Amino acid sequence: MSDQSKSSNQQNPLGQTVEYVSTYQPQLLFAIAREEKRVEIGITGDLPFVGEDIWNAYEVSWLNLNGVPRVATAEFRFPADSPNIIESKSFKLYLNSFNQTKFESLESVMQTIKQDLEAASLASVEVRIDEVGIKPANLDESADVTCIDHIDIAIDSYEYNSDLLNSKLSLDETSSIEESLCSHILKSNCLITSQPDWASIFIRYHGAPIDHARLLAYIISFRNHNEFHEQCVERIYSDIMSHCKPDKLTVYARYTRRGGLDINPWRSNFESNMPNNRLIRQ
Repeated sequence: MSDQSKSSNQQNPLGQTVEYVSTYQPQLLFAIAREEKRVEIGITGDLPFVGEDIWNAYEVSWLNLNGVPRVATAEFRFPADSPNIIESKSFKLYLNSFNQTKFESLESVMQTIKQDLEAASLASVEVRIDEVGIKPANLDESADVTCIDHIDIAIDSYEYNSDLLNSKLSLDETSSIEESLCSHILKSNCLITSQPDWASIFIRYHGAPIDHARLLAYIISFRNHNEFHEQCVERIYSDIMSHCKPDKLTVYARYTRRGGLDINPWRSNFESNMPNNRLIRQ
């Protein structure tokens, strides 16, 4: 290994303890030249093949101009003849740096990422980003579920606050409804490592109507909260029971995988079984 490669690898985040930065930092991307490893296997000059490196990301998130989180999946295509590859941990850290950064639109996010990846890889890169759909496909196709993620609210705090559930609407006991709600923008952090945890959450209840805007603000308040998956679900269940007082309540979170495992806790006072169907980010 050359002295230059040794020096470069010392800056590689792989295998090192790093901080999970949540504001945009393009310098987190760590490029690695393809040439040295290709020379090892006898590939020099013109490539004897064509190809691509296709990356899929399931935990892409940013804030809109009102501070409301958006979540998406993404596809990135790097040509095989790009001079550099991107080290995977640095790519993950880079994408995490969008989490608390405001962007005008999905298109501006896409253009920013494309520009940064092309600067790091020294080649043209295809970037596709799709916001997670309103329909919670594959959970329970028969359920009539309302997604609350696109309610027009403004958010300026991301610290856990159960009092956000309080409202005249949620405390109105003059009428009762049955309703199934979902949100794809639940994010908390691991209690031990502080790594981000991502989930879609489903809330089914019978009782006084719950204010959708306040419920969404409450879910967003978990964004900087440190707690295990199971504990978050039990906290959400307990807070809704305490503040909104439904007769019946189910809270079900479908978390994305980490290390090949996904955890999907559900808690209910009236249902005895839940489907175990994967969602798009799982």
